Amino acid sequence: MAFASFIGSTVEWYDFFIYGTATALVFGQLFFPSANPLASTLAAFATFGVGFLFRPLGGAFFGHFGDRIGRKAMLVITLLVMGTATVLIGFLPTYAQVGVLAPVLLVTLRAIQGFSVGGEWAGGSLMVIEHAPPGRRGFYGAFPQIGPSAGTLLSAGVFAIVSALPEEQFLSWGWRIPFILSAIVVAVGLFIRLRIAESPIFERVKETRTEARMPIVDVFRAYGKNIVLIMGMRLAINTIYYGATVYALSYATEQLGIANSTMLTMILITAAIGFVSKPVYGAISDMIGRRPIYFAGAIVGALISFPFFWALETRSIILIFLAYVVAINVAHNLIDAIEASFYPELFGTRTRYSGAALGHQLGAAITGFTPLIAGALSAAGGWPLVAGYFTVACLVSVVCVYLATETFRKDIAEMESTEQQIAAEPRVQ
Repeated sequence: MAFASFIGSTVEWYDFFIYGTATALVFGQLFFPSANPLASTLAAFATFGVGFLFRPLGGAFFGHFGDRIGRKAMLVITLLVMGTATVLIGFLPTYAQVGVLAPVLLVTLRAIQGFSVGGEWAGGSLMVIEHAPPGRRGFYGAFPQIGPSAGTLLSAGVFAIVSALPEEQFLSWGWRIPFILSAIVVAVGLFIRLRIAESPIFERVKETRTEARMPIVDVFRAYGKNIVLIMGMRLAINTIYYGATVYALSYATEQLGIANSTMLTMILITAAIGFVSKPVYGAISDMIGRRPIYFAGAIVGALISFPFFWALETRSIILIFLAYVVAINVAHNLIDAIEASFYPELFGTRTRYSGAALGHQLGAAITGFTPLIAGALSAAGGWPLVAGYFTVACLVSVVCVYLATETFRKDIAEMESTEQQIAAEPRVQ
């Protein structure tokens, strides 16, 4: 089950992340041409954020049916929707060919991507931790979180290859290849997901006919505080990640003159390290708890923000690499490794899909415009404003982790009493 979730998550996040890479490298020129390169880049970053706005809608939609019908069916649907949107991006006409219709189509497909990812993450995480043996949810929950690392590795790797083409060919057709290749990886993901079994914990809910009648309503009534805390905890993880892999990629190549291949190589290496670091962090959380691990990641994220940009400014390959390792493989991966176990553990079985999806995706919606905000802050006052923004985001997450409940010893097969009481309450007609 862990392997199946890893493969499915890899496919889904490959689709999502190639958009981010293309945003930093080509979309500004091809879909938002302007006499001002900064304006083109900011417009492209805005479309990147659009996907995050639609993630909470997808979380609510797929969370509802995931708690009513089952986890497996939602995983298949989200993968199909995401794959179709991604492949179609590879065939889009550019602004030079059809004018304003080009960015309209791009934004539409990005919105569809965001909608499908909104339901994928929670479903994949639940399938793993609800199958996991007692005391090992942190370790097993790290495997779907390796999917984003693998997706980043694949997307950056493919773009590293096609970006080696002459610039004219890269801008003409080379950038399309990563999107079109998505058809192959989606086919592999579907093959894997169609073969997995439904969550045994959810099956027991179905057998007893105790599914939530209105999962979205019930989860806010029972666990509204936890949803808000997850939103705050998400600030650190997305700010660090998209700041380093999308905004910094654009900033380093366009403002500092560092080669695309150099920056993509940094991202490739740190993504590969995640294959080892995340399971280790997940296993440690099974021994000492989720909160200490999350605390550590958010605090390191706050501490590395300014040194990360100092390293970029030096243009030293060694210093930039070290900064990426600390930012991604320590700060980001400490948090990312355990969110698939920590967030779902904050909810009962009947509303777990909805609660985990909504908290996760509402937090993502807030931070999805990180590259755009960072670009605007940089234009207004330089990189120190950007680093300050990253620091504040991480400190907000520190506070939210402090307020959250420890969950690593929780029996997630039991419905909490609060949830049971709400289920028994009569609905107003």
